[in-house]
Amino acid sequence: MKLLDGIRILDLTNVLSGPFATLHFALAGADVIKIENPENGDLARNLGCVPEYNQKLMGTSFLAQNANKKSITLNLKSTEGKTIFKKLAADSDIVVENFRPDVMNRLGLSYDILSEINPRLIYCAISGFGQSGPDSSRPAYDQIIQGLSGEMAINGDENFHPLRAGFPLCDTVGGLNAAFAVMAALFYRERTGEGQFIDVALLDSIMPLMGWVVANLMIGHQQPILMGNDNFTASPSGVFKTKNGFMNISANKQEQWENLADLLGLSELKSDPRFKNNEVRKKNRKELKSILNERLAEKDTAEWVEQFNEHDIPAGAILTLDQAIKQEQVKFRNTFGKVTLDGIGDLELFNLTAKFSKTPGLVETAPPTLGQHTNEILKQIGYTTGQIQKFREMKVI
Repeated sequence: MKLLDGIRILDLTNVLSGPFATLHFALAGADVIKIENPENGDLARNLGCVPEYNQKLMGTSFLAQNANKKSITLNLKSTEGKTIFKKLAADSDIVVENFRPDVMNRLGLSYDILSEINPRLIYCAISGFGQSGPDSSRPAYDQIIQGLSGEMAINGDENFHPLRAGFPLCDTVGGLNAAFAVMAALFYRERTGEGQFIDVALLDSIMPLMGWVVANLMIGHQQPILMGNDNFTASPSGVFKTKNGFMNISANKQEQWENLADLLGLSELKSDPRFKNNEVRKKNRKELKSILNERLAEKDTAEWVEQFNEHDIPAGAILTLDQAIKQEQVKFRNTFGKVTLDGIGDLELFNLTAKFSKTPGLVETAPPTLGQHTNEILKQIGYTTGQIQKFREMKVI
């Protein structure tokens, strides 16, 4: 048995936030049916660094988020398309969409209408700003939300800011928030038999991730300090220079600092008034970093990391992305699974990264080609071969 055996999800989402949410359900064993427009499907099918794959509507951006899913094409603007969707919704558990607010209402497929057909339905709407409020109708991409959330303003240092995160942080976190919310709603439904509507906003979703910084501002009345790669909560904690590059050190506890000073042959710093406790070290972090960098320049990163960790001081190399995904620990954890896609070859895609002892979530099928499962799914809900052919002629599918 898989974690979400028997749960069927209608996935109306595009690009990243929604597909990332439904990917988690697909990896957990749910039957995720991706409903795409008949012309070119999910926009992510055209996005990626390999033009050949984009032309096949299998861009790398799409491949990253859509393993274990099925694809059906459906024109939801047509009367027949609406009828098919309602028939699917009547026997489904969850609908997830990330359209602008009011799109589904204008299509006549809002939660209010679908919940009359299926009171147990859980409906999750993901948007930039939420379904209501003064900004709800504004267009939103990840970088827009990064800017409006304050996240870009607290990145960087005194010389280089604002600075966006190096990946679509808000889209990804919004997807995780939606996945958590849907799972919670499923648990509620198990106890009550009732479905419900879930409103997830990317702007809301990113705010709690800045919880410490926000608390310092709202409770401690301290404005964010731009510190680049340094950790504002402790010192020495941040990026330091070595003989052949850089390393991260996080000596956040007093005993870790004292172990570090001893290891570097700088035991006298432990009693130095500038560095004797964390509060004064934070005030004198630049001076301390200069002293530590001078000593760290004597050895390579790998040698220092090994010695630091042996003395229970958190430290690590700063890897390239290529190095990071090839780490032995990543391989040991089975972070990636391998599937084969016709016309492209072997793909390494993320497994479910939470490790369940009884119900592991693994990549089992490649991301679907556009409309790959249309015939199969329509036949499952009672349509004949002739009816399906007629739908194709009418461009319903």
